[in-house]
Amino acid sequence: MRKPRDIDSELKALEVKAKTLKERRVRQLGELVIAAGADALDAEMLAGALLGAVTTKDANAKEGWRKAGAGFFQRGARKAATGPDRGAANDAAPNGNAASA
Repeated sequence: MRKPRDIDSELKALEVKAKTLKERRVRQLGELVIAAGADALDAEMLAGALLGAVTTKDANAKEGWRKAGAGFFQRGARKAATGPDRGAANDAAPNGNAASA
């Protein structure tokens, strides 16, 4: 005879797993902000930039941001972005795309 399922314990395990995944996502997003050098921005500016990216309808701007992001991750795979070069590269990409937005 089969053992009856303990729905309560399964639900609790799923809740724990969901919480763990959410915590990992938040931590990874924080690490991304730091790696991109955006931790130097104040919270209002960072939130405004993110809101602008989310609400923009300009496909060209979104594609430019996507390409800049892909380049950022490719550079990061070859070597960690550190020092003043990191800031200069990040400053150039958003400003060029923001003007077209």
